[in-house]
Amino acid sequence: MLRPTRARALILVYVAVTAGAVCAFGFSAPSLAVPSAVFLVLIADGVARPASSLLYPTVSRGLREGGRVALTFDDGPDPDVTPAVLDALAVDGARATFFCIGRSLAEHPALARRLVAEGHELGNHSWRHSRWQNFFGAGALGREIERGADAIAGLTGSRAEPFYRPPIGLKSPPLAWAAARRRLTVVAWSLHSRDTRTADPRRIAERVLARIRPGDIVLLHDGHDRPGRHRPGSARALPEILRGLRERDLHCVTVSELLALPR
Repeated sequence: MLRPTRARALILVYVAVTAGAVCAFGFSAPSLAVPSAVFLVLIADGVARPASSLLYPTVSRGLREGGRVALTFDDGPDPDVTPAVLDALAVDGARATFFCIGRSLAEHPALARRLVAEGHELGNHSWRHSRWQNFFGAGALGREIERGADAIAGLTGSRAEPFYRPPIGLKSPPLAWAAARRRLTVVAWSLHSRDTRTADPRRIAERVLARIRPGDIVLLHDGHDRPGRHRPGSARALPEILRGLRERDLHCVTVSELLALPR
């Protein structure tokens, strides 16, 4: 049976507030329009703001004390980019969390095994990473999540539910229902490197190092959701980012370690 979700509760509150307004002020345009406008603003925030917990509880950072940060890489693995990311992390002795597209794991098994062998954490970024995924129903979203989780389980041998990051960070009521069924921990970020807007490694590194604070979850990319395209900017920026973190006495850990959760 589907557990109650924040999305369902929000809808119930909207219905109750609208009914109350109609009872208090009569059936009129203002009594209908005002609750609807507030509801739409809240829904827009819950859908479009990755860190919003309005529709479903979402983790976007860890504790501000402790001197730890989590670097996360989305949309891989990509054989043209991910090896350079892994090389840079290995030189620094750093570990990261990779939110992988399930079909990319299946297409590049040797690279996927290297991710696990070098001690990095695999997160679920769905099976296909469709840009239309936020319009899917709960059933289709559940299948995307399940196939991505199965791809990870096939590598790690663990049936523990991996962290989930929705494509593009978008959420929806159907996603909330699908996530509640699996009791997912949804992870967003507190610092975006903007490596999807620029491939200049200097600008990427400068942005991250100018804004980073203890507890941050940093969004970077080692892959691309479009076949044949690549995002090498963060891989090239990573040595400078890691050097800057060392100078600030910030230690790179996985998301599980940042949140002190066993995975």
